[in-house]
Amino acid sequence: MGSNQGGDRTDEWARHWQYPGVPGLDLLRARYVRHSFSRHSHEGYVLGAVRRGVEDVVLPDGTIQARPGTVVMINPEVPHSAHAGVPEGWSYATLYPSSRLVAGIAEEETTLRGTVAFAETIVEDESTARLVRAVHRAAEEGNALAADTVLRVAVARLLRRHGRSAPPRTPLVAGARAAATAREVLLDRMAAPPSLEELARELDTSPFALLRAFKAAYGMPPHTWLTNARVRAARRLLEDGTAPAAAAAVVGFSDQPHLNRHFTRIVGVPPGAYQRERARTYKTGRQGPP
Repeated sequence: MGSNQGGDRTDEWARHWQYPGVPGLDLLRARYVRHSFSRHSHEGYVLGAVRRGVEDVVLPDGTIQARPGTVVMINPEVPHSAHAGVPEGWSYATLYPSSRLVAGIAEEETTLRGTVAFAETIVEDESTARLVRAVHRAAEEGNALAADTVLRVAVARLLRRHGRSAPPRTPLVAGARAAATAREVLLDRMAAPPSLEELARELDTSPFALLRAFKAAYGMPPHTWLTNARVRAARRLLEDGTAPAAAAAVVGFSDQPHLNRHFTRIVGVPPGAYQRERARTYKTGRQGPP
């Protein structure tokens, strides 16, 4: 079920969930008006179809306007943020297929090999946008056969039309090596990270050199990247049944409200709603807002 954001946001709702019939897939269906997504990235892919209104999606190379009839495709680890593009906000259906799921479809249905990526970020494609929404309907009705089938048809179609094989990784230059090492330090010391100056000193570089290298490598400054990493870690803890307050402490947020604020701005729903959806036993029948 969707979760209102409270107070004057009762016209907003969101449902972020997993359907057991299609492993490797998260789903988000929502209407947002004042809500905005802070800068973040995903481990897997993002496929979104706006039903009403306009969503402004801010990407490293500019802002795109997602309108009805378009499909937004965001590759893994690409930083982005989003907010309403019109006063009435936007409603949409989004699929988050895992990298493994997309790779399997690419191998079976396309000539793409290796790590696959989408060459475009947004395309006009009303028929595929309808397929994205149809995956949601099938999952909400408990129809695993339809949900799995339509998902695979939609992803295969997008890969054939807009997919490419990602270029092989090049050896890291000095700045990129420092950024990669800084990333590992932040992951290891997530609950008590060093300051930028301390981190730079540990890596034998300067704060601004490290900041520039990190932004070039990951599209975000270290503190923004760390918030995203903390939310990812919190998601895993919540899925394992850890209480939100305990999860906040483990990943380094000062308290549960601190987790709530950042979690909602990255995932789209509060941690409690996210955890309740993961704990549900899904029954056949339409669920969530219309």
